Amino acid sequence: MKKLTLLVIMVFSMGAIFAQGPIGKGGKNINFGTGFSTYGLPIYFGMDFGVHQDITVGFNISYRIADERKDPLGLSVNGNYHFNTLFEIPRNWDLYAGLNAGFIVWMGEDDSHTDYQGLGLDLQIGGRYYWSDWGINLELGGGSGYSGGKIGLSHIL
Repeated sequence: MKKLTLLVIMVFSMGAIFAQGPIGKGGKNINFGTGFSTYGLPIYFGMDFGVHQDITVGFNISYRIADERKDPLGLSVNGNYHFNTLFEIPRNWDLYAGLNAGFIVWMGEDDSHTDYQGLGLDLQIGGRYYWSDWGINLELGGGSGYSGGKIGLSHIL
């Protein structure tokens, strides 16, 4: 009976381990790639920090190649809730949603003129698939800052 009880505990423990998000508390993750947006073609870099098993906070920097005479540079912070534990999603998948707050600096052709857009608040939903410490990411979002999507690579540090 003890062996059966131990086996049951191990099986349920393994299920809980694999249902946790891939970043986890104390973990770090970098993301980079390209995408599409209302303000040109973005090239982005970001980093997420695990503050709870299911919650990350991070930052994003994006440069957009715009059709206009000015190219926007986006600087933002974000917070995301990862649904792996809640929905018992396997560890190599990561489904999340959250809030992004930041601003856009419009870089002019001449250095004498730079415009700033006020604080923008955006919602995002995204997912990642990891084949090792590396994975592919896809994120869609929008709000008062800008709307669009990102696709790229993620790496767990």
